[in-house]
Amino acid sequence: MSSVIYERMRVNPKFHKLISERGRFAWTLSAIVLILFYGFFMLVAFNPGLLGQKIAEGSMWPIGYTIELCLFVFFWLLTFVYVRRANGEFDDLTSEMIKEAQKEKP
Repeated sequence: MSSVIYERMRVNPKFHKLISERGRFAWTLSAIVLILFYGFFMLVAFNPGLLGQKIAEGSMWPIGYTIELCLFVFFWLLTFVYVRRANGEFDDLTSEMIKEAQKEKP
């Protein structure tokens, strides 16, 4: 693509919408991950006894392992959500912008 097409894309309102939505979405997911991740490590640091307790009477699983497993699965789900949205909504908007930029006459 030529620099003229890139410039047309940069002035397109959809470009600014894409940048703001994608950034807001990425920052929101990042904040969720960091809060949960550091929250878990603060729990490890300040209440390690809780993590060693069993989740139920007679269970072999301590609370700490259960929380960590849930966090691991949750982080994979967040990755899936991000990839799904990036490959869907964000890619569709990008394709629209490219088509519009290529159709415009100089």
